[in-house]
Amino acid sequence: MTFVDYYKILGLDKNASPADIKNAYRKLARKFHPDLNPNNKDALKNFQQINEANEVLSDPVKKKKYDQYGSDWKHAEEQGKANRQQQKYSDFSREGFGGPHSENDFSDFFESMFGGAAGGRNRNVKYRGEDYNAELHLDLIDAYKTNKQTLTVNGKSIRITIPAGIENGQTIKIGNHGGPGKNGGPAGDLYITFSIANHSRFKRLENNLYASLEIDLFTAILGGEITIDLLNGKVKLKIKPETQNDSKVKLKGKGFPIYKKDGQFGDLYITLTIKMPTNLTEKQKELFTELSKY
Repeated sequence: MTFVDYYKILGLDKNASPADIKNAYRKLARKFHPDLNPNNKDALKNFQQINEANEVLSDPVKKKKYDQYGSDWKHAEEQGKANRQQQKYSDFSREGFGGPHSENDFSDFFESMFGGAAGGRNRNVKYRGEDYNAELHLDLIDAYKTNKQTLTVNGKSIRITIPAGIENGQTIKIGNHGGPGKNGGPAGDLYITFSIANHSRFKRLENNLYASLEIDLFTAILGGEITIDLLNGKVKLKIKPETQNDSKVKLKGKGFPIYKKDGQFGDLYITLTIKMPTNLTEKQKELFTELSKY
């Protein structure tokens, strides 16, 4: 049985804090979770190794023993055998022949160090359930305002509130709505990642919105006022005389809501493009000809 470097499996060093271990485990568990990697044996193996590493390093007692013996784990093997032998006797005394047996996915190294996850006193250890990952698709208008959605997880309906300003790719955690725990342990968490499509007229970058607006030649030359449709209403925009093609206008506070900051918005940037007139009459052509002489 070879030594298993749990720190290496989680991409950490021996000075890692409990928070570092927790974060590394959650990140890798989401990456290699069987639900996200169906029929992928390598991902399943990695997932099992990650869980085993977390089982040891997140438990102060097991971590202390692991750090103490490390690659010299064989010195602890004899004591482990004695403990398991004593536990077998206790199990036999309580259950007789035909006592319960459960398989586990822990390595031989783990069993030598800690007596296995399914045997001995660990039968009473409470194990946290798996974290679940889901993706929720929204359009830009849905993300513009706070709204409620109902999700179905494990046959149960979960009603969640999505704050206005949620970002594309953002992940939120719904506590205790993941997989069920074992031996009375807590349920895992549900992680929801949001996929938000841009609107046909607006493009979102962080909290700002960008759009193009076409104006006629006469408004560009003489100036005027136009009405713009926003995601939540309308606004009037004054066009300065002699506005040039591709001019940009900033409308402060008319952009996207800022996440979890009520009443705060980004800005709206509009690029003005000039639509050239077509199908001119002879009289109109004459007028343009006259103007060209000045």
